[in-house]
Amino acid sequence: MSKVALVTGGAVRVGRAISLGLAEAGYDVAVNYHSSDGEARSVAQQIRDMGQRCLVVGGDVSRKEEVEAIAREVGSTFGRLDLLVNNASIFPRRPLLEVEEEEWDRVMEVNLKGPFLMVRATAELLTASEGSIINLVDLSAFQPWVDHPHHAVSKAGLLQLTRVMARAMAPRVRVNAIAPGAVLLPDDYDEEQRVRSRKAAALGTLGSPEDVVRTVLFLDRSPFITGEVVVVDGGRLLGG
Repeated sequence: MSKVALVTGGAVRVGRAISLGLAEAGYDVAVNYHSSDGEARSVAQQIRDMGQRCLVVGGDVSRKEEVEAIAREVGSTFGRLDLLVNNASIFPRRPLLEVEEEEWDRVMEVNLKGPFLMVRATAELLTASEGSIINLVDLSAFQPWVDHPHHAVSKAGLLQLTRVMARAMAPRVRVNAIAPGAVLLPDDYDEEQRVRSRKAAALGTLGSPEDVVRTVLFLDRSPFITGEVVVVDGGRLLGG
């Protein structure tokens, strides 16, 4: 029987790569989306073409009722859940003193409260399968990104929440985090920004979403690792 994974924000960008990578590795996948319905259905068709089952399930991860509905649908469709990937995130650009309260709250709701609600809603399924949880943070969890202050604070909080969850859910469920670097640059980056991103990494190159996929699979298949964060950035965090 195939393992079952739920990927939040699993229809676009890195989330899309994770959904497809898990299916390629033999997982059945529940692809959660909020506003990317067409993209989610496209991913689902690709997963089914690989011979794996796929559930497309819409919902806002920051809303308790919608999260609980997602968990119920996963349970009723597959009867189990082995891996939860908390990938859904928003990334507004705004200097600290220009961030309005409403925008601050929205970022915290999606990026930090969302993973908490999702873990709480799926805990019974994950415990039954002795599964694992992987939270997607990024380098802003370690660095003061002044152009994305609310995002940076939310990711730092999610990193600490990962550690709290790992202790709270042990020994039946493992919880880890991945902090990608430049694996998928924004579409509006010009060539100068791309060169600068490439040079910022000690390895002198950009990564790819597949680097994250490989790390997801490694953590899910590593039964003696919990409460850890794997930085996938080509050495960018080293500075220099």
